[in-house]
Amino acid sequence: MEQIEKVTQALDNMAIDYQLVHHGVAHTTEEADAFIEGIEGVRTKTMFLTNKKKTAYYLLIMDDSKRMDFHLFEELTGAKRVKMASDELLKDKLGLQPGIVSIFGLLNNADHDVQVYFDEAIMGEARMSFHPNDNTATIFVGTEDLQTFLKNIGYQYEILDLED
Repeated sequence: MEQIEKVTQALDNMAIDYQLVHHGVAHTTEEADAFIEGIEGVRTKTMFLTNKKKTAYYLLIMDDSKRMDFHLFEELTGAKRVKMASDELLKDKLGLQPGIVSIFGLLNNADHDVQVYFDEAIMGEARMSFHPNDNTATIFVGTEDLQTFLKNIGYQYEILDLED
């Protein structure tokens, strides 16, 4: 099954509404944003992180225009020596390729060992956008529905205040 189909099937099975927009290949958030200009929903970036020993895994969802402050993330979560996970680890844990990191990669996380975090700044938005595990489309999902999705696949999440 293709990645997009896996995501939409999961959402359909949960009776979660979404808007799927097919577009050209997007290698960066800027390219993706250009394809979905004018559609309501916060543009997100999803970062897959790990600690130096690769014993803890984190998925951080934030506004795509915001810069990641690793020190603040460590301070707020108690995590130590956090860095971007390698391409190999991304493939192993989430079944994804670089540049296509998405909250929907959790559908591929057989070990169920990824901690999920949202930046507080986007939690008041009505909808969020993500790649549906494929960079030739963008999917828009209601923020409350996204929380339902996480609950239904057995993930808790925390909200962090990643102030600018």
